[in-house]
Amino acid sequence: MDLFFKYLQYEKRYSPHTLTSYHTDLGQFAAYLQQVYEISDAAEADHTLIRSWLLTLVQNNIKPRSINRKIACLRSYYRFLMAQERIKVNPMLRIKAPKATKKLPAFVQEEPFNNLLDSFEFEDNFEGQRDRLILEFLYGTGIRLAELINIAPSDIEVRAKTVRVLGKGNKERIVPLNDSLLLALDAYQEEKKRLFGDNNSVKLLVTIKARPLYPKFIYRVVKKYISMITTSDSNSPHVLRHSFATHLLNKGADLNAIKDLLGHASLAATQVYTHNSIEQLKSVFEKAHPKA
Repeated sequence: MDLFFKYLQYEKRYSPHTLTSYHTDLGQFAAYLQQVYEISDAAEADHTLIRSWLLTLVQNNIKPRSINRKIACLRSYYRFLMAQERIKVNPMLRIKAPKATKKLPAFVQEEPFNNLLDSFEFEDNFEGQRDRLILEFLYGTGIRLAELINIAPSDIEVRAKTVRVLGKGNKERIVPLNDSLLLALDAYQEEKKRLFGDNNSVKLLVTIKARPLYPKFIYRVVKKYISMITTSDSNSPHVLRHSFATHLLNKGADLNAIKDLLGHASLAATQVYTHNSIEQLKSVFEKAHPKA
C-alpha cells in the first residue's frame, strides 16, 4: 500500500485531498477484510469479498457518491497491483458502481454575497483583512481550496492584475484579479507587514502566528460569513468556486473561458454549471412570459 500511495503522489500527482480520501478508503477496506475474513493483505481479496464490503456500505446508508469514490480507489489499487504483477486477475473487472443521482452544484446568490463583501464591516485588523481576502480570492477567481492555500506572494503580479495558480496534476494557469480583490490584498499585506515585518513568508495567507493556513481554517472562515446570508448547509469554500462559475455563466461568459479559469481538464466538467443557468432562465421565463 505504501508503494501504491507513493505512485499516486509522485507519478500520478494526485492532490493531497484525494490522497487523504484514498488513504481512508483503502484503510477501511483493509480493516474490513481483517475483521470479517481475517485477511491481512488486500491483494488476496476477490470480487466476492469486495462486493460484500460494498454491500455493507449500502446497508450502513453510505451515499452512492461516497461508495463510487471508494470503488475508484480500489480500481486504482488493483490496477497498480496488476502492473506490479502482484495479482494475475483484477477483481474490480466484475464490480459495477451504483448509479449516483446527479446533484447540481450549490452556489450563493449574487446580490446577497456581493452586499456582504461591499457592506459588511470586517474587523480593522490582520484577521479581519485576511478573512475578507479569503472570500475575495475564492469568489473572485474560482480557485480551489488547495490552490488558495499554496499561493505564494511571488505568484501575484499586481501590475498585470494576475495570480499564478498551481492546479491539479501540477498544471499551472494564470488567473486575472479584479479591483476589489486587489484592494483587499493591499489592505491585508499592509496589516501583515505591520504585524510580522518583512518576514518573507513562503505562503501569502497565514495565521496570527505566521503559519500557513490549512483546510479546516478556511472552512471555518467561509462558513462563518456565508451563514450570514443563507440558511443553506452548503457553505464550504467550494460553494464559492461554484458561485464564481455560475455567476459568470449567467452574465454571458463563454463556457470555454470559464473552463480555463477553473482549470478543468475537459469541458464536460464545466458544463454542469449550464444546468444552474437553465434553472435561472426557467425562473425568469415563468415570471415574465405572458403564457407561462
